[in-house]
Amino acid sequence: MSDWLIPYLVFNGNCEEAVNFYQASLGGESQILHFSDAPPNPAFPVPDHLKNLVLHAELRKDGHVIRFSDTFPNTPYNAGNNISFSLEFETKEATKAMFEALSTDGQVEMELQETFFSPLYGKFTDKFGVMWQVSCKAK
Repeated sequence: MSDWLIPYLVFNGNCEEAVNFYQASLGGESQILHFSDAPPNPAFPVPDHLKNLVLHAELRKDGHVIRFSDTFPNTPYNAGNNISFSLEFETKEATKAMFEALSTDGQVEMELQETFFSPLYGKFTDKFGVMWQVSCKAK
């Protein structure tokens, strides 16, 4: 059993765009490795037109990590709704700013509003199909 839980998101050819979007919205530092960065393996050749896809990427901030990749060549891709990220902020201003940044071009399920558990809470699916919950701790 691991002491660490690291979310891993798989994309269908637009992973680098997603990593750049999340880094611009969330901050932190990212590292991206493309299929072309891996040593050649004759048993699993990567076609030239797929070499710029993301083999593995990480976004790190304040001790937290999110990992990403594009789907491997010849592997089916299914966008699902079985994972969401919950972000919690100290102030309403920070909560609102992050909601606006990440929900850009996405689908808002619940506009930011006061709830019984948070003075400001909202839910949305971003433009890459990833679900988010944003809340504020301030009373």
